[in-house]
Amino acid sequence: MDTGMLWFDNDPKMDLISKVKRAVDYYRKKYGIEPNACFVHPSMLSDPKIETGAVRVCGNKTVLPNHFWIGYQEPPLAA
Repeated sequence: MDTGMLWFDNDPKMDLISKVKRAVDYYRKKYGIEPNACFVHPSMLSDPKIETGAVRVCGNKTVLPNHFWIGYQEPPLAA
C-alpha cells in the first residue's frame, strides 16, 4: 500500500476488530472507497493475520502501537 490513512485509537474498552471497523467506516466516508488493508503494530495482534469483512489486518513493525495504517492495496494482500 503506497498511500493510506493513519488512524489513532487507544480506547482500552474496545477490541482490535471494533477499532478497525471504526477506522474503516471513517475511511469509507472520507474517501468514498472501501479499504482492503490495515497495518498495525505486531504487538496488537493475537494472530499474525486477521480479517474483518474485506479488510485484512497485518502486523508491521513500523506502525506505532494504537495506530492503524489503513487504505486500499492493489492487488489485495495474498492469503
